[in-house]
Amino acid sequence: MAVKTPDPEFLKNLQKQVDKKLREQEISFLEHWKERLDRIAAMRPEGIAALQLEIRKVSDMMANRVKVLKKESAEGSR
Repeated sequence: MAVKTPDPEFLKNLQKQVDKKLREQEISFLEHWKERLDRIAAMRPEGIAALQLEIRKVSDMMANRVKVLKKESAEGSR
């Protein structure tokens, strides 16, 4: 049984679609976290401690999201 090589045009179109989807996801990601940071920048914290707390919250949210994505990725590769 012979193995068919994929059509180069099909592969090129598929790569374009994947690249486009990745760009859209990256834009969404950046917009979300920019909005969170803009909220912090607009705050008038009473002191450095309040600002540090808000930064820590955003950092924890990002760490949690990374953990969820890694878990989903590990489950998807099984």
